[in-house]
Amino acid sequence: MKTTALTRLAVVAVAAAALAGCSVINPITTQNHYAPADGVQVAIGSDARGLDLLVVTTAKDAPAVLTGSIYNDGTEELDVTISIDGVIAAHVKVPSDGTVKMGTREGEVLVQGTSPAAPGGIAPVWIGVAETGALQFDIPIVDGTLPQYQGIVDSIPPLPIVTPSPSPSTSPSPSVSPTP
Repeated sequence: MKTTALTRLAVVAVAAAALAGCSVINPITTQNHYAPADGVQVAIGSDARGLDLLVVTTAKDAPAVLTGSIYNDGTEELDVTISIDGVIAAHVKVPSDGTVKMGTREGEVLVQGTSPAAPGGIAPVWIGVAETGALQFDIPIVDGTLPQYQGIVDSIPPLPIVTPSPSPSTSPSPSVSPTP
């Protein structure tokens, strides 16, 4: 009886040692940094990050909105300029150690423009702060095929009308006015 118990103990000890060795050659994947969402994460200067960024639209050249958040890890308010299409620019103020959500719901900042590509494609979205100037990021484009985006698609407002405004300079600068 004692031999059987010792044999079992030896087998358990060898199995435990073998299984423990598996973690030596395999990295711990929970320590890998990744975006646990459909959208992408981008670094905007040293203090800000775009989180879960997606462009939502119905088709190429249709009205689109940017969804996700801008997080400011800095000690001062941050002025962020964002453009989906290079024509319409949204100016977003992000408080220090704060987050601003973008989308079409109440309380979210509306960042809209014309979709440069069809759903399933990539939009070159421009995001800028004083520290870096405007940086271009490739943001995925989705439509209402997935139920979590259908409500956003249904609430995309018409695009504002962009008209040049007179200025003392020789080149006109665009201004944005909402559509009636």
